[in-house]
Amino acid sequence: MNIKLRLTVLNFFELFVFGAWLISLGGYLGGQLNFEGIQIGKVFTTLGIASLIMPGIVGIIADKYINAQKLLGLLHIIGAGFMFFLAQTKDFDTFFWLMLGYLTAYMPTLGLANTVSYSILTTNKFDIIKVFPKIRVWGTIGFIVAEVSVGTFGWAHNNMQFYFAMIISLLMGIYSFTLPNVPLSTSKNKSLVERLGLDALVLFKEYKIAVFFIFSTLLGVVLQITNAWASEFLRSFTADFPDSFAVTNSNTLIALSQVSETLFILTIPFFLKRFGIKTVMIMSMVAWFLRFGLFGIGAPEGIGLGYLIMSMVVYGAAFDFFNISGSLFIETETDTKYRGSAQGLFILLTNGVGAVIGGVSSGYVVQKYSVYANNELVSRDWFTIWMVFAAYALVLAAVFTLIFKYKHNPDAIKEVNH
Repeated sequence: MNIKLRLTVLNFFELFVFGAWLISLGGYLGGQLNFEGIQIGKVFTTLGIASLIMPGIVGIIADKYINAQKLLGLLHIIGAGFMFFLAQTKDFDTFFWLMLGYLTAYMPTLGLANTVSYSILTTNKFDIIKVFPKIRVWGTIGFIVAEVSVGTFGWAHNNMQFYFAMIISLLMGIYSFTLPNVPLSTSKNKSLVERLGLDALVLFKEYKIAVFFIFSTLLGVVLQITNAWASEFLRSFTADFPDSFAVTNSNTLIALSQVSETLFILTIPFFLKRFGIKTVMIMSMVAWFLRFGLFGIGAPEGIGLGYLIMSMVVYGAAFDFFNISGSLFIETETDTKYRGSAQGLFILLTNGVGAVIGGVSSGYVVQKYSVYANNELVSRDWFTIWMVFAAYALVLAAVFTLIFKYKHNPDAIKEVNH
């Protein structure tokens, strides 16, 4: 098997593991385990908590002590162990800590998989810029295949999704040990502060960059909302529309979001060149407003199903436009001394701090508009819930438009690589 094919397999199954449970988790927690809204939200905060510090710590270990491909394999094997116990756990407290343990092992592997790919490609004298994106796209494909498979096999609302993820994670762990060796770093190693991007906090002295980082955190909040509640929302139609496509194939419907994400990446160079970074960021926030608003008026049949499909389509713009234009903003507006740290801080604020806030706050919103009787869920006012989320995104867009100052320079954007 040639190197590019081996790395394609690595990236495919790296995100396959994630897709096997992430999208369907909310529906499983609400349906099978009967967790309350606040509890579901708290479970999803584990994604942010694990993202806050573990990638930096694991990066140091991979640089100085354990070869990256071996560490990648070890973490996946540990993750498989956590998945085994998660599949058998039904009480909230135990589930929360097991999920945090699992994500503490899994989240750093996202960066490690890139590190392994970069190193092996460089060693074999490949052009990373040309070759890696074609390999990395198979990661997204792996995520889509996994979530569709879980839905097709009927595992979206039961614990089989965890056993499925466990098996793939175990195989990934074993496979990682067969990859070419990634040597330990011989250069000066970054400190944990630098790896987390915290030395870039000095950039908050600049008004424009401070505003950008604050809104990165606030927009990170909405990233968790879809992950946490889309599956549970579609599951709520089971009683009235048991045979509808949106209910029986909810994972496949949600997978359209990832397909859209993949396609919208191709449009980003045009939009950035034509409209500029600020406008593209605003487009992202408006797209999040539409994403949530269309969920609110969506239904499993008739025009309602059309609204749900439209919600999946706009997700690509919502997710890609801010993430990639934000990364480009940092690349063009920060001093080279802090550029790498600033990129790390951007990820920390969106996927870490924002995700934690999003998990907790969205849980409280869902709980507020839920009706319980004898500790059993009776109903949820999903229209109001989604409209609260939509209003949040719209307010973000309006305030960002008013206070973020940025002058578009088409010549500054020559090429966008993703």
